[in-house]
Amino acid sequence: MLDKPPAAPGRAAPDTAVVPAKSGSTAQPPSGSPPPHQPYAPENETHLLDRIAVLYRYRRIALSVFVLASAAMMIQGFTTVPMYQAKATIEIKDERSTAVPGMNEVANQYYEDPEPYYNTQYKILKGRDLARKVVKKLHLDQVAEFNGTGPQPTTPVTVVTGLKDRVVGLIGQSSTSEHEAPRFDETSDESALVSAFLGRVEVLPDRRSRLVDVLFTSRDAPFAAKASNALVDEYVDQNLQLRVQTIQNMLDWLGTQVTTQAQKVTESERQLAEYRDKKDAMSLDDKNNIVASRLNHLNDELTRTKTDRIQKESLYNQLKTMQGSTAPDAIPAIAQNAQVQAAKLKLDSLRAERLRLTEKYGDKHPQVRANIDALQEAQAAYAGELQRAMLSVENDYRTASLTERTLSANLQAAKAEVQDLGRKSVDYNVMEREAKSNRSVYESLLQQQNQYLVQRNSNNNNVRIVEHAEIPKGPVSPAGRRTWLMSLAVGLVLAIAVAFGLDYMNDTIKTPEDVTKRLKLPFLGLVPSVRGDKHPVLASSHVPHDFGEAFRSLRTSLMARYPGDGTKLMIVTSAQPLEGKTTTAANIAMALAYGGSRVLLVDADMRRPGLHRPLRLTNERGLSQVLIGQARVRDVIQRTVDPNLLAITAGRTPPNPSELLSSERMKTLLTNLSHGPFDWIVIDTPPVLAVTDAVILAPVVNGVTFVVGAEMTRRRLAERALETILQTHPRFTAVVLNKVDFARNKYYYSRYYGHQYKNYYAEAAV
Repeated sequence: MLDKPPAAPGRAAPDTAVVPAKSGSTAQPPSGSPPPHQPYAPENETHLLDRIAVLYRYRRIALSVFVLASAAMMIQGFTTVPMYQAKATIEIKDERSTAVPGMNEVANQYYEDPEPYYNTQYKILKGRDLARKVVKKLHLDQVAEFNGTGPQPTTPVTVVTGLKDRVVGLIGQSSTSEHEAPRFDETSDESALVSAFLGRVEVLPDRRSRLVDVLFTSRDAPFAAKASNALVDEYVDQNLQLRVQTIQNMLDWLGTQVTTQAQKVTESERQLAEYRDKKDAMSLDDKNNIVASRLNHLNDELTRTKTDRIQKESLYNQLKTMQGSTAPDAIPAIAQNAQVQAAKLKLDSLRAERLRLTEKYGDKHPQVRANIDALQEAQAAYAGELQRAMLSVENDYRTASLTERTLSANLQAAKAEVQDLGRKSVDYNVMEREAKSNRSVYESLLQQQNQYLVQRNSNNNNVRIVEHAEIPKGPVSPAGRRTWLMSLAVGLVLAIAVAFGLDYMNDTIKTPEDVTKRLKLPFLGLVPSVRGDKHPVLASSHVPHDFGEAFRSLRTSLMARYPGDGTKLMIVTSAQPLEGKTTTAANIAMALAYGGSRVLLVDADMRRPGLHRPLRLTNERGLSQVLIGQARVRDVIQRTVDPNLLAITAGRTPPNPSELLSSERMKTLLTNLSHGPFDWIVIDTPPVLAVTDAVILAPVVNGVTFVVGAEMTRRRLAERALETILQTHPRFTAVVLNKVDFARNKYYYSRYYGHQYKNYYAEAAV
């Protein structure tokens, strides 16, 4: 049994360390206490050893997956028939590369985007037409691998496939081949061979070049090379034959067209020569050119003259409109006349001089009189210049009109002459154009015929074989040591993936880091699980040494977080039942009592009371009787195994526990108890997600101790429960991680908490 210190006559002095409350809490340090300081916060950076801890936690499942996956891969590898793959390489150029220079210029526009052409060639390489020819060339119906006479090895895959076929057959579904449906020109046997052959063909184009790898897979290495070479040879020959046949068809068509067009050229040129002799067509040509040139010249001159006449007519009409109502010099063309401007300038100068002389000498002075005479002469001269300018505008308009009429008459005469010549030479022009057109078509057809002849004789092919396939040296599927290594690698990857997948899907609170990182609350401590004891308490002699040390550590943490004098009220709750909050509350109270503090333990879980069981107390009367007025506090307080620890059980279950806990009688009871002789009052409350009793008491106590069952409480449930509690703004909230399985997570806790030394002092004390 753990040694219990004697009861101290006074209150136990708490530790001086202070840990600040969670952000948003309303807890304040008590009066007279030292100012809070920031606690030591170790870095939470994820280390490689943390990942190894995950593998250790799921080591049994990971090991099983590793063994099963590796064994399956090894069995599959050693029972699989080795397959050989041969590769031949060809080069495919576009058709312009083999065309005669200058030929197919119109068709070049179709090769601006070469991608469709190459995709078509890849389809042809894996097409049934080409494959059918190769199948016949190779006599594939006599190859045991393809005609079904070869041995079929038994592998896990074939066993599963056969079982699937049997099941499908039992339910009445067809188990026909997955190959394409046979074509109308193929027999069923031939279609099966073609489909089987195409299933072994793989076309891999190199997108950075025009090279294409053609691969064929077979159980027989020489046959793989033979089939790959036969396929590329047949493709090259087929492509060349197709080109030659296309050119020959074009030559046949061109030959017919050249003969027909030659006859048309001869007939049209003969008719043209006869017409020249009859109509003197050569003189018509020369005269036509002269008359056309003159007509163009007259047309240009008439256009220019008409424009000039319109401008002068506009000016003349403007002058006629403004006569008598406006001075002529208001018209810009009149005002800008050089003689008019000079006369007006002289007139303005004399007027200015008259004003100056009048102001200086008066109206009777000789100089003024002389100025008046000069001014009259200038006005007459100015009026004469205006009249001459107006006459000039009228003369210019009439001259322009006359010139326009003359040119218009000449143009009409030229047009009549041109029309006459046109009527005479229309037949000649038609015949000449027809002859030239026939000649042009004939020469073009003749040129194309010669180019196709050159191309046919050259036998150029835009496809060539770069490298024939060689007999493969080894199988493409792993074998021997490669099979072992591949199987072990796949098994290891699957085992690691399963371990981390299970860890990812397991969102329960498992470690103190989950408390600080996920729940964002201070961590008080952890309590190990005790096997075989439903309600382990410190007073029992059967509890392990590390269980007692865990609650001594909790006592130190609590005393550090509740500094100062006065009674500290604390409730203990959890998110859901069976997390051990009642046992934790009893052991916390007992550890505080062993430390010399006077402790009162109250069971406020009046719905499912359980605090009396680990303490071996009676539950006839308790808190419920006090709250409904049927008993006094002194009547329900019971002594425990430690004189410093007193307890109030829940009593008989009332019909309204929540109303009793939120009543004024409960508040008065807590106030009276806080002024009593106790250093600590620990209240056990129901789970938060089950009922609201703990939420009712949270605002009226100093703090909340939230118990989380390790690897049994899901993070979302814990977060929801804490969110419910924190909505009441408790002064302080911290978390205790309960029922920690040190044996299962030995690697983790030994690394972070030195759990490998848990028995060091226990063994030394024996």
